Amino acid sequence: MDWKNSRRSDNVEDRRGFSGTTAGGIGLGGLAIILIGWMFGIDPGTMLQFLEGSQSQSQYSSAGAPPANDEAGQFLSAVLASTEDVWKPVFKQHGKTYHNPTLVLFSGQVQSACGISSSATGPFYCSADQKLYIDPSFYREMQKMGASGDFAFAYVVAHEVGHHVQNLLGTLGQAHRYMRQVSKTEANQISVRIELQADCYAGIWGNKLEKYSKIRLEDGDIREGLKAAEAVGDDTLMQRAGGRVNPANFTHG
Repeated sequence: MDWKNSRRSDNVEDRRGFSGTTAGGIGLGGLAIILIGWMFGIDPGTMLQFLEGSQSQSQYSSAGAPPANDEAGQFLSAVLASTEDVWKPVFKQHGKTYHNPTLVLFSGQVQSACGISSSATGPFYCSADQKLYIDPSFYREMQKMGASGDFAFAYVVAHEVGHHVQNLLGTLGQAHRYMRQVSKTEANQISVRIELQADCYAGIWGNKLEKYSKIRLEDGDIREGLKAAEAVGDDTLMQRAGGRVNPANFTHG
């Protein structure tokens, strides 16, 4: 997979080196704000949640694009850019507007709008903040599971972007609502269909990749993608998942 001459996405947050939780304590100023709010009849718990959320946003405000000498970060940024280049015209052809997701690079654990997750969760998409989260070290885990090669890793990104496409089209929200109304067995069946559709969308990206982006495929790339789908596109990662999450908004690849 020849990707180094392709463009990089502007929609990348590199949170590696940041804590996955908000900094401890809200300080005297925060306590004063809570007290004033209480005097005006505002629930202290509500004020605390607001302050912690603001603190989290401040913590990540300095997160930017990966450095130029970070090959893994640059690769993931290039792949995300290629998904943008593919899905924008595809949506336009159907009279719709594609809104880019954000890719968050993290290490260890990360805070998303869907909860706190560890690297053991694997790559995931959070519909609540329209961001996909990837620990670049997951590539080593893929190799252990028999899926190696740069296109295999690119497929994982395209699969998570596939969940974003589902979210934009309303499929993901509809599926989550229905899953809350049916039995666990039926909910699992819906989950499998959601994963298969995300695989299909990743296939659309792969099919149109060279038409809309400067990335060029090489011999063996498609086989790499198929191996990635087999190794990480089912319940394998779900069984290893952990963290405080909201399942209704959280989708594993």
